[in-house]
Amino acid sequence: MCTVTYIPVRDGFYLTSSRDEKQSRPTALAPHIHAGVTGALLFPKDSSAGGTWFAAHEKGFAAVLLNGAIQRHIPKPPYRRSRGLILLDLMDSPDALQAFYSIDLDNIEPFSIVLVKDGELQVCRWNGSTRYHRLLDAALPHIWSSVTLYSPEVIRKRELWFRDWLEGYPLPDAGAIHRFHQHAGDGDKHNDVLMDRDGEMLTVSITCLEYGLPAGQHATASIQMIYRDIPTGRTYRSSFLTPSCL
Repeated sequence: MCTVTYIPVRDGFYLTSSRDEKQSRPTALAPHIHAGVTGALLFPKDSSAGGTWFAAHEKGFAAVLLNGAIQRHIPKPPYRRSRGLILLDLMDSPDALQAFYSIDLDNIEPFSIVLVKDGELQVCRWNGSTRYHRLLDAALPHIWSSVTLYSPEVIRKRELWFRDWLEGYPLPDAGAIHRFHQHAGDGDKHNDVLMDRDGEMLTVSITCLEYGLPAGQHATASIQMIYRDIPTGRTYRSSFLTPSCL
């Protein structure tokens, strides 16, 4: 997995993930609010390992996991722990970035995490031996694709699709973003954003998080997570209010 987009809007942002998985992997559970040590967490749950690839905290920050770091790696299982559980550990810590540098990642498969917190956009990567951290411009839109599934050439092509789409939708809403994640591409099902590799590896869900300040309010913000299960076509919505972090 997966394809992730970040789009800033006035008083908020959209963070969206297309989850690409093996057809044989059990169906994930739709997003629910779960009690954590540091507060409530909203996330879809991987029914295989119990972790997640996308989570939001009631304190107003969110993160998405992508498999792989900077370049494609050769898997060397068994690994000590699921990356989805690592993401939950970071999200349920007092400081997610500090936790990324202190958590034990020995024998954890490489990953990337897109973190939106306190008005900042950050990417944390683990390549199996070294941790990397980069602060990005949160005022600009971004797209990421898992290096485990997509070549550098395909990743660049997807960036162009995203740029071209933004020219037509300079102020997109959740519906427009969902349509990008459903329809962007050039007809190559192996590499379109909604991908399908002969039914064995395919996009199984699209999760869109909308963070925004309700009109006339500045102390609180709303987080809404819209989850679309591709095989069934069902859409689930969950939300909560959170302290404003913008």
